Amino acid sequence: MGTYYTVEVYTHKKIIPLDLKQTIDVQLKMINQQMSLYSKPSEISKFNRANKDEAIHISNDFFKVITSAQKLYEITDGAWDGTVRPLYRLWNFNKSEELASKIPDPKKIETLLKKTGFGNIVIKENFLKKKISGLNLDLGSIAKGYGVDAIATLLKSSGFKNFFVEIGGEVYAAGQKSQLKKWKVGISMPKKGYSDKPYKILKISDKALATSGTYRNFFELNQKTYSHIINPKTGWPVDNNIVSASVIAENCMLADGLATGLMVMDRQKGVALVNSLDNVECMIVIKEKNEKLKPFYSKGFAKYVAGPVN
Repeated sequence: MGTYYTVEVYTHKKIIPLDLKQTIDVQLKMINQQMSLYSKPSEISKFNRANKDEAIHISNDFFKVITSAQKLYEITDGAWDGTVRPLYRLWNFNKSEELASKIPDPKKIETLLKKTGFGNIVIKENFLKKKISGLNLDLGSIAKGYGVDAIATLLKSSGFKNFFVEIGGEVYAAGQKSQLKKWKVGISMPKKGYSDKPYKILKISDKALATSGTYRNFFELNQKTYSHIINPKTGWPVDNNIVSASVIAENCMLADGLATGLMVMDRQKGVALVNSLDNVECMIVIKEKNEKLKPFYSKGFAKYVAGPVN
């Protein structure tokens, strides 16, 4: 997945950490074999190479992920869309800030837009097909969350009740930490150069948390900032004042994908969507004209915030 992972377990049972790590690594390797764009034999890579109407066999796990992705696409009205990777590459966000120094030709954007759209994927229990040529799938915005959920399930099935799993910043916290205390998780300050500092500290138990933001991967040109989050409907980077979106949910795959979708959606519509979902909460942070950060919470988010609520 191109990132790191951390697992903490609190238990009275005698365990061998290296054995547990090896078990976890086997699980993550299996997920990579399904959803990694870096692996040519992976299921997602086979789909991306496939021609229009060519059926590609998928595993049960991949089917679970792709159906969850379909639900995300539908409830966000297309704000989350796993087919915009060619546009991301066109904008050079896969390169360093120094190399991403020009705006793509609008005609190229329009051309690539015609090769996107999650609705152009036919999903069946044992296969996928694309309705249009050139369609590419990238589940990176939910694959880390799915990986977190898979490790959490593995630990629960092994009898562990108190643990913390993180893959590249997306987390699931089960039970308590030590001394019957809930896990504390920091949300990064959504400002350039300040992302190592916490903006909010949350207390969570038996919940997942994921955050998406514009403050780490972007480039600046002619005094304008272009973030790596692409609006699937326009093909251009999002041009709103939302700088961060955090989601608390029962599973990390939902939290991961929804956080990305909220970055694209209108802020009020995003909060309204989360308020309509069971056991889901969010915080959307906007940057006002005076550069001040202003958070907006869903109806139940405040109870997770440790300390004063801004």
